[in-house]
Amino acid sequence: MRMAERCDAVVIGAGVVGLAVARALARAGREVIVLERHDIIGSETSSRNSEVIHAGIYYPTGSVKAAMCVAGKKKLYEHCARYNVPHSNIGKIIVATSEDQFDTLRGYQEQARRNHVGELPWLDRDEVLALEPEVNARAAVYSETTGIIDSHAFMLSLVGDIEAGGGMISFLTEATGLSTVSDGVRVECDGYSLDASIVVNAAGIQAPKMSRQIGGDWRSYYAKGHYYALTGKSPFKRLVYPVAEPGGLGVHVTLDMGGQAKFGPDVVWQEDEDYSFDSINFDRFVAAIKRYYPSLDESRLHPSYTGIRPKLAPSGGAAPDFVIEGPAENGAPGFVNLLGIESPGLTASLAIADHVVDLVC
Repeated sequence: MRMAERCDAVVIGAGVVGLAVARALARAGREVIVLERHDIIGSETSSRNSEVIHAGIYYPTGSVKAAMCVAGKKKLYEHCARYNVPHSNIGKIIVATSEDQFDTLRGYQEQARRNHVGELPWLDRDEVLALEPEVNARAAVYSETTGIIDSHAFMLSLVGDIEAGGGMISFLTEATGLSTVSDGVRVECDGYSLDASIVVNAAGIQAPKMSRQIGGDWRSYYAKGHYYALTGKSPFKRLVYPVAEPGGLGVHVTLDMGGQAKFGPDVVWQEDEDYSFDSINFDRFVAAIKRYYPSLDESRLHPSYTGIRPKLAPSGGAAPDFVIEGPAENGAPGFVNLLGIESPGLTASLAIADHVVDLVC
């Protein structure tokens, strides 16, 4: 039986949430090791999303998603200003392309009030055109606290604080097993084991699989989304979203820090972790965009990337909340499961991290 090395805190996964948690633990005085199976930070969900700072509109009042998104948004804007992380509070309009969607927009207004997001002003057709001349909408609501961020720069700022606090990231190191020991959790890696007082499962898509090794019963479901880049100058100054659809927020317009427009994501359910780009649904993708951007020249659309949402329920299932299980829920001393951390996980990351510290420190 091989001996295990003793350590203080281990975080599994160097995505944005894992890095935020590691930073918070380091700032709380813990010696942290982050285990990352790839050779770079944030190569999965964290770098394959819309890079949006979400306001907190869509999530049920009282849910973990709503609480973490609203708290995390404030922390994220403050962090970006302090660390000079490129970001912009450009705002977002959510559009109704037919009158039968008006009630959905009114529902967003009420949900925003309940979630303490603030007011979402109603825009009529002329007001929409004044803001975004290329957008076709019967009406819209405006979210002024929505923004965009350079997610990689944000993650690098987290790494800087982890290292400043004495922490480290071990790349190409996959956690293959978990088990409880007398004073913590044992993490099995290829060739060695770590016994830690604190272990945080922030493995993203793989997190349910890891959790099952310590009594969990969670499963992963894969909802892939495709993104297309729009070549040339963007016709938009803000984010433009349709009303939400099952499994996601609809094929929307997002802008990067360089001003390039991208459209996505769609929702394609699949059985495994496959990031390949498939243009078989291109016509449907274009049709979704043209509902609110009818002058789209589809020849300007080019495949950009795909991302996979780490879902906890299959297609047709009720949208699950974030799952944050501390020792009281999972029965393992010092162990925290972070499961189903999809959108708005980037926005919520700093709030999630502070919550994890409260659970184990």
